[in-house]
Amino acid sequence: MINPQPVVLGEMPSLSKLYVNAATAAARRRVLGASTGKKKLPAASHEVRNVRADVDNLTAYQHLVGETASDILPAGYVHALAFPVSMSVMNRDDFPLPLLGMIHLKNHVQQRVPIAFPEALDIRSWAENMAGHKAGTQLDMVAEVRSSSAGELLWRGVSTYLAKGVFIPGIDKPGSTNGATGPADFSPPDPTALWQLGLDTGRSYATVSGDFNPIHLSVLSAKALGLRGSIAHGMYLASRALSDVGAAKADSFAWDVTFEAPVFLPARVALDITTIQSDSGSWERSDYVAWNPRSGRRHFTGSVTAGA
Repeated sequence: MINPQPVVLGEMPSLSKLYVNAATAAARRRVLGASTGKKKLPAASHEVRNVRADVDNLTAYQHLVGETASDILPAGYVHALAFPVSMSVMNRDDFPLPLLGMIHLKNHVQQRVPIAFPEALDIRSWAENMAGHKAGTQLDMVAEVRSSSAGELLWRGVSTYLAKGVFIPGIDKPGSTNGATGPADFSPPDPTALWQLGLDTGRSYATVSGDFNPIHLSVLSAKALGLRGSIAHGMYLASRALSDVGAAKADSFAWDVTFEAPVFLPARVALDITTIQSDSGSWERSDYVAWNPRSGRRHFTGSVTAGA
């Protein structure tokens, strides 16, 4: 979408209220047996101005994902700051896909410059690139974070989501894969880290991020939405991997993650990070992969690359 019409919100949206609204809409659709009836993404963006991080919340986030205590906002924390604005777009009456049950497929973040804790931020988000998927309909949620005082773009994130089982009339599914069978076979390497994730991992991340999606909170709430148990937040896992890459990533970097299989809690997750250097010996990229050490099933892959 090009230049979506801006809607300036007076305050940061409440994620808990947005989830209640989404649950009400989902219940209405189940009773009426009807879709949203919408076929296009809203031609609007939502924006909240002069947003500042909370020091206690920032400290709790850093501790949870393993980031070093600092006045610089981690890239994953900025995603969490922007998430309610994106959610408010997905909660609009004219949004064509159901919010509850959305599956996070991948994320691309450009961290252009470090963002200092005291800085006031303008956060803007919109939806674009709705397309058919073999399992439903996918779209991109774009979020941009700028300096309130200078207007400079500091951080940009694109989150790709799938509405599984939802097919919009007029949007074709992808064509034949000509025999392709999906991801290549995976042979687990020797891990560089092994995470032990407790049953409360989802609730702990929800506390610092505000993302109280029921699929992450308890076995009962996850089962109510069709899962066999609660799963870890994708951005919690990706943020821990980013933290494990460490200080090598410097001030400006691109951060990518592709999610393949959910992590059901409690869990053990193996992680391998491979660092690639340039001919001059400087850091160029770190690739990471995480998997279930018992089954060998891959959970997610990604990279952190110099520059943004």
